[in-house]
Amino acid sequence: MKKHPAASDKQHLEIGRAGAGSARELAILNAIAEALNSSVDVRQALERTLGLVGELLGLQTGWVWLLEPETRQFYLGASRNLPPFLQEPIRMSDRWCVCTDLFRQGRLAPTNVPMLECSRLAEAFEAHTPEATLGLRCHASIPFSFQDRRLGIMNIAGPEWRHLTADELRLLATIAYQVGIAVERARLADASARLARAEERTRLAREIHDTLAQGLTAIGLDLEGALRHLESDPVRARARLERALATTRESLEEARRSVLDLRSAPLDGRPLAEALAALGRGFTAESGIAVRVRASGNTPLPLRAEAELYRIAQEALNNVRRHARATVVEITLRATPSEAMLAVRDDGIGFDPPLPREGRHGILGMRERVKLLDGQLRIVSRPGKGTTVVARIPVLERGER
Repeated sequence: MKKHPAASDKQHLEIGRAGAGSARELAILNAIAEALNSSVDVRQALERTLGLVGELLGLQTGWVWLLEPETRQFYLGASRNLPPFLQEPIRMSDRWCVCTDLFRQGRLAPTNVPMLECSRLAEAFEAHTPEATLGLRCHASIPFSFQDRRLGIMNIAGPEWRHLTADELRLLATIAYQVGIAVERARLADASARLARAEERTRLAREIHDTLAQGLTAIGLDLEGALRHLESDPVRARARLERALATTRESLEEARRSVLDLRSAPLDGRPLAEALAALGRGFTAESGIAVRVRASGNTPLPLRAEAELYRIAQEALNNVRRHARATVVEITLRATPSEAMLAVRDDGIGFDPPLPREGRHGILGMRERVKLLDGQLRIVSRPGKGTTVVARIPVLERGER
């Protein structure tokens, strides 16, 4: 006789399947935690997390919106397997869409994550080009925050709407919590660096005050001495006046150097690498063009040099926006004891540098800024091959500038 499984056997089988599912979910959660905690690059950590969440839900496409704390604009923090329609930069700029609108209204929460029909993808269907979406139409929107501070949204996309189970919602809430902690931790690290920078600026300002005060005191004493001996001992009075004049010139030169060092308003007290990262986020939010910033070297740069390099990066990005038709920009900053190098490379249409370029006054401005720093500017470009702008400046000791 054929033996049928007993009721207890069926229960054990179901429990075994549930246990296997729980083990897989736990493994994915552990992998996500490792990805978020092991990488200092937030973009890389988020891209890895997107892949793991997609594996969890059986969906392969996703992207992360991050909210820039200063401008409150959304910018694309990471993406995975975007369809051709969403690879156009303008599609992923800070434009209105359902998920970001609900997020701003505070109506998007991990406890009620819906499968939303993507308003950005809907444009392709309205234009009768659904093939550009690779069949994608809906996505799950997973908001993440830290305490009461809303930080961003993770979108995972699929071709069909499907109900998210209570277990999936629970897991997504846990993942959102982990992502929120990781993003906030990165921002706190940036804030700590900014605070240290502000304290250093305060110290420099105090030193300037002390230096100028001492110089003015010495000048005053010499002038008083010269006045006392102006008629009785003209030679001695002249010597005191000449010494006062020399002190005045030294103090003026010191003041000029100090003012140039502290004129870094574009950086708002931040290190150059952090300011460039913020500049890139704002550019991405406005244009949809992804910006990747890489910085290496711990050599501190004069504040004047940092301010000018920041302006050069700004101008290079403006040229990308106006002329390049790019999808990705890479900003590289490298500082050594002898030299600082800033490179801005795009994957746009490029141009032929020897030919005259109407309306490209930004290049002239960049050359002038580099010249002020006794550096060199090099532009490499070919039609269809993108453009690279490289600025190199010497790094000198404070007393040598």
